[in-house]
Amino acid sequence: MLDQLTVLSGDLSGLLWGNWITLGGLLGVGLYLTIRLGVVQFRGFKHSIHIIQGKYRCKGDKGDVSHFQALSTALSATIGTGNIAGVATAISLGGPGALFWMWVTAFLGMATKFTESTLALNFREIDKDGVSGGPMYTLLNGLKMKRTAMFFAFFAAVASFGIGNLVQVNSVVDGLAFIEPGVKEYSWVVGVTMAMLVGMVILGGVKRIAKVASTIVPFMAIVYISVAMIVLINEYQQIPAAISTIFNHALNPWAVGGAAVGEAIRWGVARGLFSNEAGLGSSPMAHAAATTNEPVREGLVAMMEPFVDTLVICSMTGLAIVVTGAYITAPEDVTGASLTAYAFSQSIGDAGAIIVGGGLALFAFSTIIAWSYYGDRSVKFMFGEKAVLPYRVVYTMLIVVGAIVPLKLVWNIADVTNILMAVPNLIALILLSALVKKMKDEYFEKHQK
Repeated sequence: MLDQLTVLSGDLSGLLWGNWITLGGLLGVGLYLTIRLGVVQFRGFKHSIHIIQGKYRCKGDKGDVSHFQALSTALSATIGTGNIAGVATAISLGGPGALFWMWVTAFLGMATKFTESTLALNFREIDKDGVSGGPMYTLLNGLKMKRTAMFFAFFAAVASFGIGNLVQVNSVVDGLAFIEPGVKEYSWVVGVTMAMLVGMVILGGVKRIAKVASTIVPFMAIVYISVAMIVLINEYQQIPAAISTIFNHALNPWAVGGAAVGEAIRWGVARGLFSNEAGLGSSPMAHAAATTNEPVREGLVAMMEPFVDTLVICSMTGLAIVVTGAYITAPEDVTGASLTAYAFSQSIGDAGAIIVGGGLALFAFSTIIAWSYYGDRSVKFMFGEKAVLPYRVVYTMLIVVGAIVPLKLVWNIADVTNILMAVPNLIALILLSALVKKMKDEYFEKHQK
Protein backbone atom coordinates (compact mmCIF):
# COMPACT_ATOMS: atom_id res chain seq x y z
CA MET A 1 0.00 0.00 0.00
CA LEU A 2 2.76 2.46 0.98
CA ASP A 3 4.68 1.55 -2.20
CA GLN A 4 1.63 2.35 -4.33
CA LEU A 5 1.11 5.67 -2.54
CA THR A 6 4.78 6.52 -3.05
CA VAL A 7 4.52 5.86 -6.80
CA LEU A 8 1.22 7.75 -7.21
CA SER A 9 2.37 10.76 -5.16
CA GLY A 10 5.67 10.74 -7.05
CA ASP A 11 3.84 10.83 -10.40
CA LEU A 12 1.67 13.74 -9.21
CA SER A 13 4.70 15.59 -7.82
CA GLY A 14 6.54 15.08 -11.10
CA LEU A 15 3.55 16.36 -13.07
CA LEU A 16 3.27 19.52 -10.94
CA TRP A 17 6.98 20.29 -10.63
CA GLY A 18 8.36 18.76 -13.82
CA ASN A 19 6.90 21.32 -16.19
CA TRP A 20 8.05 24.77 -17.22
CA ILE A 21 4.67 26.35 -16.49
CA THR A 22 5.08 25.80 -12.76
CA LEU A 23 8.74 26.79 -12.64
CA GLY A 24 8.20 29.79 -14.91
CA GLY A 25 5.22 30.89 -12.83
CA LEU A 26 7.11 30.77 -9.54
CA LEU A 27 10.19 32.54 -10.85
CA GLY A 28 8.11 34.86 -13.03
CA VAL A 29 6.04 36.23 -10.14
CA GLY A 30 9.21 36.90 -8.15
CA LEU A 31 10.80 38.65 -11.15
CA TYR A 32 7.64 40.67 -11.81
CA LEU A 33 7.46 41.84 -8.18
CA THR A 34 11.17 42.62 -8.12
CA ILE A 35 10.78 44.93 -11.12
CA ARG A 36 7.40 46.37 -10.03
CA LEU A 37 8.74 47.26 -6.57
CA GLY A 38 11.95 48.83 -7.85
CA VAL A 39 14.28 46.05 -6.65
CA VAL A 40 13.18 46.51 -3.04
CA GLN A 41 15.74 43.82 -2.07
CA PHE A 42 18.49 46.43 -2.39
CA ARG A 43 16.68 49.61 -1.37
CA GLY A 44 15.16 48.19 1.81
CA PHE A 45 17.99 45.89 2.95
CA LYS A 46 19.74 48.24 5.39
CA HIS A 47 16.47 49.65 6.71
CA SER A 48 15.13 46.15 7.39
CA ILE A 49 18.14 45.42 9.61
CA HIS A 50 17.44 48.59 11.62
CA ILE A 51 13.81 47.53 12.07
CA ILE A 52 14.84 44.08 13.33
CA GLN A 53 17.20 45.77 15.80
CA GLY A 54 14.19 47.57 17.28
CA LYS A 55 15.00 51.10 16.15
CA TYR A 56 11.46 51.86 14.97
CA ARG A 57 8.96 51.33 17.77
CA CYS A 58 5.77 53.34 18.05
CA LYS A 59 3.32 53.64 20.92
CA GLY A 60 -0.09 52.29 20.11
CA ASP A 61 1.19 49.60 17.73
CA LYS A 62 -0.93 46.45 17.86
CA GLY A 63 0.24 42.84 17.70
CA ASP A 64 1.35 39.83 19.72
CA VAL A 65 5.12 39.62 19.11
CA SER A 66 8.08 41.87 18.28
CA HIS A 67 9.63 42.25 14.81
CA PHE A 68 12.54 40.03 15.87
CA GLN A 69 10.24 37.37 17.32
CA ALA A 70 8.07 37.36 14.19
CA LEU A 71 11.18 36.96 12.02
CA SER A 72 12.53 34.23 14.33
CA THR A 73 9.22 32.34 14.19
CA ALA A 74 9.14 32.56 10.40
CA LEU A 75 12.83 31.59 10.14
CA SER A 76 12.29 28.68 12.51
CA ALA A 77 9.85 27.33 9.90
CA THR A 78 12.17 27.90 6.96
CA ILE A 79 15.49 27.02 8.62
CA GLY A 80 14.79 23.32 8.81
CA THR A 81 15.48 20.16 6.90
CA GLY A 82 15.39 22.16 3.66
CA ASN A 83 18.75 23.65 4.62
CA ILE A 84 20.34 20.26 5.25
CA ALA A 85 18.29 17.55 3.54
CA GLY A 86 16.67 19.73 0.87
CA VAL A 87 19.93 21.14 -0.48
CA ALA A 88 21.50 17.68 -0.53
CA THR A 89 18.46 16.27 -2.37
CA ALA A 90 18.58 19.09 -4.93
CA ILE A 91 22.28 18.48 -5.66
CA SER A 92 22.00 14.68 -5.74
CA LEU A 93 19.05 14.82 -8.19
CA GLY A 94 19.77 18.04 -10.10
CA GLY A 95 23.56 18.28 -9.87
CA PRO A 96 25.65 21.13 -8.44
CA GLY A 97 23.89 23.64 -10.71
CA ALA A 98 20.75 23.29 -8.59
CA LEU A 99 22.44 25.44 -5.93
CA PHE A 100 22.65 28.39 -8.35
CA TRP A 101 18.92 28.16 -9.05
CA MET A 102 18.26 28.07 -5.32
CA TRP A 103 20.12 31.40 -5.15
CA VAL A 104 17.99 32.84 -7.95
CA THR A 105 14.81 31.64 -6.23
CA ALA A 106 15.97 33.25 -2.97
CA PHE A 107 16.83 36.65 -4.49
CA LEU A 108 13.51 36.90 -6.33
CA GLY A 109 11.81 35.39 -3.29
CA MET A 110 12.86 38.38 -1.18
CA ALA A 111 10.48 40.57 -3.21
CA THR A 112 7.78 37.91 -2.93
CA LYS A 113 8.19 37.71 0.87
CA PHE A 114 8.04 41.50 1.13
CA THR A 115 4.79 41.59 -0.84
CA GLU A 116 2.94 38.73 0.88
CA SER A 117 3.87 39.85 4.40
CA THR A 118 2.99 43.50 3.73
CA LEU A 119 -0.43 42.35 2.57
CA ALA A 120 -0.79 40.01 5.57
CA LEU A 121 -0.31 42.96 7.95
CA ASN A 122 -2.63 45.19 5.98
CA PHE A 123 -5.52 42.71 5.93
CA ARG A 124 -5.05 40.91 9.25
CA GLU A 125 -7.81 40.58 11.86
CA ILE A 126 -7.42 41.18 15.61
CA ASP A 127 -9.90 39.77 18.13
CA LYS A 128 -10.00 38.63 21.77
CA ASP A 129 -8.05 35.46 20.84
CA GLY A 130 -5.20 37.45 19.29
CA VAL A 131 -4.01 38.26 15.77
CA SER A 132 -4.85 36.24 12.67
CA GLY A 133 -3.45 36.97 9.25
CA GLY A 134 -2.05 35.44 6.10
CA PRO A 135 -3.04 34.90 2.46
CA MET A 136 -6.50 33.61 3.41
CA TYR A 137 -7.32 36.95 5.05
CA THR A 138 -5.69 38.83 2.15
CA LEU A 139 -7.86 36.91 -0.31
CA LEU A 140 -10.97 37.41 1.83
CA ASN A 141 -10.58 41.03 2.94
CA GLY A 142 -8.51 42.36 0.05
CA LEU A 143 -10.07 40.61 -2.92
CA LYS A 144 -13.41 39.28 -1.54
CA MET A 145 -12.46 35.82 -2.83
CA LYS A 146 -13.88 33.67 -0.03
CA ARG A 147 -13.76 30.33 -1.88
CA THR A 148 -10.16 30.86 -2.94
CA ALA A 149 -9.32 31.86 0.63
CA MET A 150 -10.84 28.61 1.91
CA PHE A 151 -8.91 26.72 -0.76
CA PHE A 152 -5.64 28.21 0.47
CA ALA A 153 -6.47 27.56 4.14
CA PHE A 154 -7.32 23.92 3.43
CA PHE A 155 -4.08 23.19 1.61
CA ALA A 156 -2.07 25.16 4.17
CA ALA A 157 -3.53 22.96 6.91
CA VAL A 158 -2.74 19.82 4.89
CA ALA A 159 0.74 21.15 4.06
CA SER A 160 1.46 21.72 7.76
CA PHE A 161 1.33 17.94 8.21
CA GLY A 162 3.71 17.41 5.26
CA ILE A 163 6.33 20.14 4.92
CA GLY A 164 6.03 21.20 8.56
CA ASN A 165 5.71 17.86 10.32
CA LEU A 166 6.27 14.51 8.58
CA VAL A 167 9.23 15.68 6.46
CA GLN A 168 10.98 17.23 9.45
CA VAL A 169 10.94 14.28 11.84
CA ASN A 170 11.57 11.81 9.01
CA SER A 171 14.73 13.67 8.05
CA VAL A 172 15.88 13.73 11.67
CA VAL A 173 15.71 9.93 11.75
CA ASP A 174 17.56 9.81 8.42
CA GLY A 175 20.32 12.08 9.71
CA LEU A 176 20.72 10.28 13.03
CA ALA A 177 20.79 6.91 11.24
CA PHE A 178 23.92 8.01 9.39
CA ILE A 179 25.66 8.43 12.74
CA GLU A 180 24.15 5.33 14.32
CA PRO A 181 22.44 2.93 11.87
CA GLY A 182 20.55 1.21 14.70
CA VAL A 183 18.40 4.32 15.11
CA LYS A 184 16.19 3.13 12.23
CA GLU A 185 14.94 0.22 14.33
CA TYR A 186 13.84 2.60 17.08
CA SER A 187 12.62 5.47 14.94
CA TRP A 188 9.35 5.51 16.85
CA VAL A 189 11.28 6.50 20.00
CA VAL A 190 12.62 9.57 18.17
CA GLY A 191 9.06 10.36 17.08
CA VAL A 192 7.57 10.02 20.57
CA THR A 193 10.33 12.17 22.11
CA MET A 194 9.88 14.96 19.58
CA ALA A 195 6.09 14.76 19.89
CA MET A 196 6.29 15.31 23.65
CA LEU A 197 8.65 18.28 23.30
CA VAL A 198 6.58 19.88 20.54
CA GLY A 199 3.34 19.38 22.48
CA MET A 200 4.71 21.29 25.47
CA VAL A 201 5.45 24.29 23.25
CA ILE A 202 2.55 24.56 20.81
CA LEU A 203 -0.16 24.27 23.44
CA GLY A 204 1.05 27.65 24.72
CA GLY A 205 0.13 29.41 21.46
CA VAL A 206 2.03 31.92 19.34
CA LYS A 207 3.66 33.81 22.23
CA ARG A 208 5.33 30.66 23.58
CA ILE A 209 6.25 29.53 20.05
CA ALA A 210 7.82 32.95 19.34
CA LYS A 211 9.72 32.91 22.65
CA VAL A 212 11.18 29.44 22.00
CA ALA A 213 11.93 30.25 18.35
CA SER A 214 13.73 33.52 19.17
CA THR A 215 15.99 31.53 21.52
CA ILE A 216 16.69 28.49 19.33
CA VAL A 217 17.01 30.07 15.87
CA PRO A 218 19.98 32.42 16.47
CA PHE A 219 21.85 29.73 18.44
CA MET A 220 21.41 26.93 15.91
CA ALA A 221 22.12 29.17 12.92
CA ILE A 222 25.41 30.43 14.40
CA VAL A 223 26.59 26.93 15.36
CA TYR A 224 25.74 25.40 11.97
CA ILE A 225 27.28 28.26 9.97
CA SER A 226 30.44 28.08 12.10
CA VAL A 227 30.91 24.36 11.48
CA ALA A 228 30.17 24.76 7.76
CA MET A 229 32.79 27.51 7.62
CA ILE A 230 35.34 25.12 9.14
CA VAL A 231 34.59 22.63 6.35
CA LEU A 232 35.00 25.34 3.70
CA ILE A 233 38.24 26.60 5.26
CA ASN A 234 39.61 23.04 5.27
CA GLU A 235 38.71 22.70 1.58
CA TYR A 236 39.46 26.29 0.54
CA GLN A 237 41.60 25.17 -2.41
CA GLN A 238 38.55 23.48 -3.95
CA ILE A 239 36.23 26.50 -3.65
CA PRO A 240 37.07 28.19 -7.03
CA ALA A 241 36.59 24.90 -8.90
CA ALA A 242 33.37 24.23 -6.97
CA ILE A 243 31.89 27.62 -7.90
CA SER A 244 32.88 27.08 -11.54
CA THR A 245 31.18 23.66 -11.46
CA ILE A 246 28.00 25.16 -9.97
CA PHE A 247 27.73 27.83 -12.69
CA ASN A 248 28.61 25.39 -15.47
CA HIS A 249 25.97 22.88 -14.42
CA ALA A 250 23.41 25.66 -14.00
CA LEU A 251 23.93 27.65 -17.19
CA ASN A 252 26.10 25.80 -19.72
CA PRO A 253 24.13 23.18 -21.69
CA TRP A 254 27.09 22.79 -24.08
CA ALA A 255 29.28 21.53 -21.23
CA VAL A 256 26.85 19.31 -19.31
CA GLY A 257 23.90 18.85 -21.69
CA GLY A 258 20.51 20.51 -21.88
CA ALA A 259 18.82 17.82 -19.81
CA ALA A 260 21.28 18.36 -16.95
CA VAL A 261 20.62 22.10 -16.94
CA GLY A 262 16.88 21.42 -16.98
CA GLU A 263 17.16 19.12 -13.96
CA ALA A 264 19.28 21.72 -12.16
CA ILE A 265 16.55 24.34 -12.69
CA ARG A 266 13.77 21.96 -11.70
CA TRP A 267 15.33 20.74 -8.45
CA GLY A 268 16.92 24.07 -7.59
CA VAL A 269 13.63 25.95 -7.81
CA ALA A 270 11.64 23.18 -6.11
CA ARG A 271 14.03 22.82 -3.18
CA GLY A 272 14.63 26.56 -3.03
CA LEU A 273 10.91 27.11 -2.57
CA PHE A 274 10.77 24.28 -0.03
CA SER A 275 13.58 25.88 1.96
CA ASN A 276 12.66 29.58 1.99
CA GLU A 277 8.91 29.14 1.30
CA ALA A 278 8.73 32.33 -0.79
CA GLY A 279 5.37 32.38 -2.52
CA LEU A 280 3.83 29.63 -0.42
CA GLY A 281 2.10 32.12 1.87
CA SER A 282 3.14 30.37 5.07
CA SER A 283 5.39 32.88 6.82
CA PRO A 284 2.99 35.85 6.41
CA MET A 285 0.90 34.13 9.09
CA ALA A 286 3.77 34.61 11.53
CA HIS A 287 4.58 38.14 10.39
CA ALA A 288 0.91 39.14 10.70
CA ALA A 289 1.30 38.80 14.50
CA ALA A 290 4.05 41.47 14.64
CA THR A 291 3.49 44.52 16.83
CA THR A 292 3.31 47.30 14.25
CA ASN A 293 0.74 49.41 12.46
CA GLU A 294 3.03 49.84 9.43
CA PRO A 295 2.50 46.88 7.02
CA VAL A 296 5.52 47.82 4.89
CA ARG A 297 7.77 47.76 7.94
CA GLU A 298 7.02 44.09 8.59
CA GLY A 299 7.27 43.36 4.88
CA LEU A 300 10.87 44.60 5.01
CA VAL A 301 11.56 42.33 7.99
CA ALA A 302 10.10 39.34 6.13
CA MET A 303 12.33 40.12 3.17
CA MET A 304 15.35 38.98 5.20
CA GLU A 305 14.10 35.39 5.42
CA PRO A 306 15.28 34.11 2.01
CA PHE A 307 18.56 35.96 2.49
CA VAL A 308 19.36 34.24 5.79
CA ASP A 309 17.78 30.90 4.94
CA THR A 310 18.99 30.31 1.38
CA LEU A 311 21.68 32.80 0.43
CA VAL A 312 23.56 32.15 3.68
CA ILE A 313 22.70 28.79 5.27
CA CYS A 314 21.76 26.75 2.18
CA SER A 315 24.85 28.09 0.41
CA MET A 316 27.01 26.78 3.25
CA THR A 317 25.49 23.31 2.96
CA GLY A 318 25.65 23.22 -0.84
CA LEU A 319 29.23 24.44 -1.04
CA ALA A 320 30.29 21.88 1.58
CA ILE A 321 28.77 19.07 -0.50
CA VAL A 322 30.40 20.29 -3.73
CA VAL A 323 33.90 21.15 -2.40
CA THR A 324 34.21 17.76 -0.66
CA GLY A 325 32.95 15.95 -3.78
CA ALA A 326 30.43 14.14 -1.59
CA TYR A 327 27.74 14.21 -4.29
CA ILE A 328 30.08 12.06 -6.43
CA THR A 329 31.80 9.82 -3.86
CA ALA A 330 28.91 9.09 -1.49
CA PRO A 331 27.33 5.60 -1.63
CA GLU A 332 24.18 5.41 -3.75
CA ASP A 333 21.88 4.99 -0.73
CA VAL A 334 23.30 8.10 0.98
CA THR A 335 20.88 10.92 0.10
CA GLY A 336 19.11 13.78 1.83
CA ALA A 337 20.37 14.66 5.31
CA SER A 338 22.77 11.71 5.34
CA LEU A 339 24.55 13.15 2.25
CA THR A 340 25.19 16.40 4.13
CA ALA A 341 26.43 14.43 7.14
CA TYR A 342 28.69 12.44 4.82
CA ALA A 343 30.12 15.66 3.31
CA PHE A 344 30.87 17.18 6.71
CA SER A 345 32.44 13.94 7.96
CA GLN A 346 34.68 13.79 4.87
CA SER A 347 36.29 17.06 5.96
CA ILE A 348 36.20 17.11 9.78
CA GLY A 349 35.58 13.48 10.70
CA ASP A 350 32.82 12.01 12.86
CA ALA A 351 32.30 15.34 14.62
CA GLY A 352 30.90 16.73 11.36
CA ALA A 353 28.23 14.05 11.12
CA ILE A 354 27.31 14.54 14.79
CA ILE A 355 26.92 18.30 14.29
CA VAL A 356 24.70 17.73 11.27
CA GLY A 357 22.57 15.22 13.18
CA GLY A 358 22.21 17.52 16.18
CA GLY A 359 21.62 20.58 14.03
CA LEU A 360 19.01 18.73 12.04
CA ALA A 361 17.14 17.78 15.21
CA LEU A 362 17.07 21.42 16.38
CA PHE A 363 16.18 22.74 12.92
CA ALA A 364 13.36 20.23 12.59
CA PHE A 365 12.04 20.92 16.09
CA SER A 366 11.81 24.66 15.44
CA THR A 367 10.17 24.09 12.04
CA ILE A 368 7.58 21.75 13.52
CA ILE A 369 6.50 24.24 16.19
CA ALA A 370 6.32 27.14 13.71
CA TRP A 371 4.28 25.18 11.18
CA SER A 372 1.85 24.11 13.90
CA TYR A 373 0.97 27.81 14.21
CA TYR A 374 0.46 28.13 10.45
CA GLY A 375 -1.79 25.10 10.53
CA ASP A 376 -3.87 26.24 13.47
CA ARG A 377 -4.39 29.71 11.89
CA SER A 378 -5.66 27.94 8.78
CA VAL A 379 -7.94 25.66 10.79
CA LYS A 380 -9.26 28.63 12.76
CA PHE A 381 -10.07 30.42 9.50
CA MET A 382 -12.07 27.43 8.26
CA PHE A 383 -13.77 26.18 11.42
CA GLY A 384 -13.28 28.77 14.17
CA GLU A 385 -11.27 28.85 17.40
CA LYS A 386 -12.90 25.63 18.71
CA ALA A 387 -11.03 23.57 16.09
CA VAL A 388 -7.56 24.79 17.08
CA LEU A 389 -6.98 22.51 20.08
CA PRO A 390 -8.06 19.28 18.30
CA TYR A 391 -5.79 20.26 15.40
CA ARG A 392 -2.81 20.68 17.73
CA VAL A 393 -3.45 17.27 19.29
CA VAL A 394 -3.62 15.51 15.89
CA TYR A 395 -0.58 17.46 14.68
CA THR A 396 1.45 16.30 17.69
CA MET A 397 0.41 12.66 17.26
CA LEU A 398 1.40 12.63 13.58
CA ILE A 399 5.00 13.42 14.52
CA VAL A 400 5.33 9.77 15.59
CA VAL A 401 3.98 8.64 12.19
CA GLY A 402 6.50 10.86 10.40
CA ALA A 403 9.38 9.03 12.05
CA ILE A 404 8.25 5.71 10.55
CA VAL A 405 6.88 6.26 7.02
CA PRO A 406 9.18 6.09 3.93
CA LEU A 407 11.19 9.25 3.17
CA LYS A 408 10.29 9.39 -0.53
CA LEU A 409 6.55 9.30 0.17
CA VAL A 410 6.85 12.15 2.67
CA TRP A 411 8.81 14.37 0.26
CA ASN A 412 6.28 13.70 -2.51
CA ILE A 413 3.38 14.77 -0.29
CA ALA A 414 5.26 17.92 0.73
CA ASP A 415 5.97 18.86 -2.89
CA VAL A 416 2.33 18.42 -3.94
CA THR A 417 0.87 20.45 -1.05
CA ASN A 418 3.50 23.17 -1.56
CA ILE A 419 2.38 23.96 -5.08
CA LEU A 420 -1.33 23.75 -4.20
CA MET A 421 -0.73 26.35 -1.47
CA ALA A 422 1.29 28.59 -3.74
CA VAL A 423 -1.31 28.99 -6.53
CA PRO A 424 -3.97 31.05 -4.68
CA ASN A 425 -1.29 33.04 -2.86
CA LEU A 426 0.49 34.01 -6.07
CA ILE A 427 -2.83 35.09 -7.59
CA ALA A 428 -3.34 37.48 -4.67
CA LEU A 429 0.20 38.87 -4.99
CA ILE A 430 -0.25 39.70 -8.67
CA LEU A 431 -3.72 41.25 -8.26
CA LEU A 432 -2.65 43.39 -5.28
CA SER A 433 0.86 44.30 -6.43
CA ALA A 434 -0.25 47.86 -7.34
CA LEU A 435 -1.50 48.38 -3.78
CA VAL A 436 1.80 47.13 -2.33
CA LYS A 437 3.79 49.44 -4.63
CA LYS A 438 1.70 52.41 -3.49
CA MET A 439 2.15 51.48 0.18
CA LYS A 440 5.91 50.99 -0.30
CA ASP A 441 6.36 54.34 -2.07
CA GLU A 442 4.38 56.19 0.60
CA TYR A 443 6.31 54.50 3.41
CA PHE A 444 9.76 55.33 2.01
CA GLU A 445 8.70 58.90 1.23
CA LYS A 446 7.53 59.34 4.81
CA HIS A 447 10.64 57.62 6.19
CA GLN A 448 12.97 59.89 4.20
CA LYS A 449 11.20 62.98 5.53
